[in-house]
Amino acid sequence: MVDDLRLDDAPLALATDLFDGRTAIVSGGGSGIGKAVAWALARLGARVAICGRNAERLEAVEVAFDARGWPVLTHICDIRDEAAIGRLLDAVTAGFGQPDVLVNNAGGQFAQGAAHIAPKGWRAVIETNLTGSWLMMQAVARRWIDAGRGGVIVNVTAANSRGMPGIAHSAAARAGVENVTRTAAVEWAPHGIRINCLAPGLVDSGGLSVYPEAARAAFARANPQHATGDPWDMAQIIAFLACDATRFLTGSTITADGGAALWGDLWTIERPAYFSDSFQKAQIHVA
Repeated sequence: MVDDLRLDDAPLALATDLFDGRTAIVSGGGSGIGKAVAWALARLGARVAICGRNAERLEAVEVAFDARGWPVLTHICDIRDEAAIGRLLDAVTAGFGQPDVLVNNAGGQFAQGAAHIAPKGWRAVIETNLTGSWLMMQAVARRWIDAGRGGVIVNVTAANSRGMPGIAHSAAARAGVENVTRTAAVEWAPHGIRINCLAPGLVDSGGLSVYPEAARAAFARANPQHATGDPWDMAQIIAFLACDATRFLTGSTITADGGAALWGDLWTIERPAYFSDSFQKAQIHVA
């Protein structure tokens, strides 16, 4: 769980008026990294709209924001549904005006070996993580282009520079988001639209509980820092990518993984059998 009081007290590296007068949409803003992003942007002066499919989580964030006097709008939205996205953008525009920032954070996955992923499971992960992110990007960009104004999109993916055993569906989706980010960044740059990605490594956001215990025990040893990331770490990077300090940065992916891509395991679940000592000894014996 991402604790409200911790988010209140976490140090800010950016000026507290950085997003004054700006409106940001955060998908998946009811929990985990999305909640931390919403909190950070609100503390930095933004009007924040959060969307997701879990009404209870969204309501809890709304109550917390109201108690702090922060402007907030919550909206139930399935990002795989174009009509639902349209209703979200209509609600945000009516309540806060045109959005200035979109943080595409909503997503989900489950651990399973590539040989065993059913077509239904594959489609579910691709639809949420790739198609949903694309539909959100396209919908907000169309409105910005029609209005003759620019904006900023930050897509949250995952560190995926190497193979990711156990989550092939998610790896494919996240890589797709990174490439469409680069492509759209080129096409939409003349309209003043910037798009970048944050690719987190292992972040202790509450979602890690779905993975096997053996994998969770290895998470902190999977990078040279011997640590898991914190949602607040990711939130501050996202705020930086969304602010004017990065006006000359577009089409890029920032990887925040404690150095795992340089040394260690990007992912610690369901390693192929050839990693095990018993398998290697058997191969030596056969040879």
